[in-house]
Amino acid sequence: MADRPTSVDGCNYLNGSVLDVTVYTANEKEPEVRNLWPRPLARKWTVMLFMGTCLLYCARMAMPICAVSLATSFHWSKIDSGLVLGGFFWGYCFTQILGGHASDKMGGERVLFISAVSWALITAGTPLLAHLGSHTLALLTMARFLMGLTQGVFFPSLASLCSQRVVEGERGFLMSTMNSGSHLGTLLAGGMGSLMLDSYGWESMFYTISFLSGLWALIVWLCLLKGSESPPKQMETSKDPQWSLLKKRPVWAMVFAHMCLSSSFYILLSWLPTYFKESFPHATGWVYNVIPWLAATVSALVGGYISDFLINQGYSVALVRKIMQFFAMGVSSIFIVLLSGAVTFPTAVICVSTAVGLSTFSISGVSVNVQDLAPSCAGALYGFMNMLGAFMGLVSVSVSGYLIEVTLSWATVFSLITLVNVTGLGIFLIFGDARRVDLEDYSWVIVI
Repeated sequence: MADRPTSVDGCNYLNGSVLDVTVYTANEKEPEVRNLWPRPLARKWTVMLFMGTCLLYCARMAMPICAVSLATSFHWSKIDSGLVLGGFFWGYCFTQILGGHASDKMGGERVLFISAVSWALITAGTPLLAHLGSHTLALLTMARFLMGLTQGVFFPSLASLCSQRVVEGERGFLMSTMNSGSHLGTLLAGGMGSLMLDSYGWESMFYTISFLSGLWALIVWLCLLKGSESPPKQMETSKDPQWSLLKKRPVWAMVFAHMCLSSSFYILLSWLPTYFKESFPHATGWVYNVIPWLAATVSALVGGYISDFLINQGYSVALVRKIMQFFAMGVSSIFIVLLSGAVTFPTAVICVSTAVGLSTFSISGVSVNVQDLAPSCAGALYGFMNMLGAFMGLVSVSVSGYLIEVTLSWATVFSLITLVNVTGLGIFLIFGDARRVDLEDYSWVIVI
């Protein structure tokens, strides 16, 4: 919204519907122009950030993939393994807001670089800590906690970077490209684990991912950061504290929808393998472990392209965000409900793949809406809602496990996912918006 330029003769360029125009009053100070990426540089950063997100998830998935081998080597119980794996999420929640705020102030590029260097070092040090002494469980739990701390800044930094460097009509595809890298990283980590664990040991997994992550950080420094200009000056904001934005209904609608979708996604991510194993014990494992995430990788890119296309065709940004969220939470829930009945294995795979794929449309909905509402502090605000989303994900996974144990029915879990999705979608459709709320000076008028 605020990044729409004004022509020399004072007419506003339209980047949305003809009724969605920003007008400055006489006593307002025009916001500072942001230092946007030139298109060739934007392409380079898009490729590198896609690869970086892919490696981020490879590093994140290294411990879960090696958990069985580690449990065998160090005689861990299920409780011990859960303690180590859960350490990541507690660290991940702590640095969301801090990472976003730092990116808003010093530039997201440098925060991403520091994050990558940090998680590469921690990944390389994990095998060393495992063989350091008799306190393996405590040391690896600490390593996972630190991994969460360093990776917690990544996605808030992406949100901040996108709001500072990318125009409104291209944000959806960029963020979708970044997030599709996460699905590809999950697949690559699984493939690497299948090839390397038996032949070279679990340590090789950590060393390989660490090397690739360090190489990525080195290329980013040498080719994109070294000698580059300083980060753009911060856009003018209101004198009220950033947390005053939480009083705005569009902000809470966005946060609530993100929390609901995160809860549903974490439930699917955690329990789908168990659902397939129990419901279709003779099915081929790689089919349901690979196909849904391949579908998600492609659909994320498609959703980003569609959203940017609609915005550039003149549809209002708010309408586009709500359309994308409707598919992510509404249409996807239809395919989740279908799993509650008696279905065949191919039908289950199709329903799950469609639901997971459509859920990625949220990247061009709620996930990028934070950059519409508050581009001056998009990183910190995204960090806040992502922190709540991660926490709600942990709670929902535990609750769904309890429901499965008590009811002995997967239909209960799928009904829970549908209820959460529909509730979050309804709130966003009613109260969601895409007009800036971080500049109290702005006067919004309808121009016909």
